[in-house]
Amino acid sequence: MHKKHFPYFLLVTLALFSCKKVDKLTQFEMEYDTKVTVPSSTGVNLPVNLTTPPVETNSEATFEVNDTRKDKIEQIVLTDLDITVTVPNGEDFSFLESIAVYMYAQDLPEILLASKDSIPATATKLVMDTTGEDLQEYIKKDAFTLRVKTVTDEVIATDYDLNVHQIFFVDAVVLGQ
Repeated sequence: MHKKHFPYFLLVTLALFSCKKVDKLTQFEMEYDTKVTVPSSTGVNLPVNLTTPPVETNSEATFEVNDTRKDKIEQIVLTDLDITVTVPNGEDFSFLESIAVYMYAQDLPEILLASKDSIPATATKLVMDTTGEDLQEYIKKDAFTLRVKTVTDEVIATDYDLNVHQIFFVDAVVLGQ
């Protein structure tokens, strides 16, 4: 490299590195857990809609801890959604044919978050296929609710309690920028 161009190259490299470093400071995750029960009276091969209690987002406090606020959010995307059976203990998803998880919040339409078809009979944890939608308007609300649509492929003799774990990736602007 010619010595005359070296300072320019160094300046550009430092600027790119600094931008990436600042981007990392403005990115964080928000995690939520909620429960839903698949009742034993669920019919086989029929869709059953289950609704979770409202999930408080605590978004204002989380944004503040991360030196940002609602109007500085650029994007919020669901990166991970997994479901596990909590009751009965030690059970798997052999009863389940398919599952889809939807989200809605006050004054916002329902949106598909994630789904899973062709569930392996011995699965003890479902890692769902997420949609990649920008969900910032939902997470900015005080609370959101999930609707879980299940289709079973066998009769279940007991209620199944499921934990729905969600991780949202937040990309925001740091205050003062």
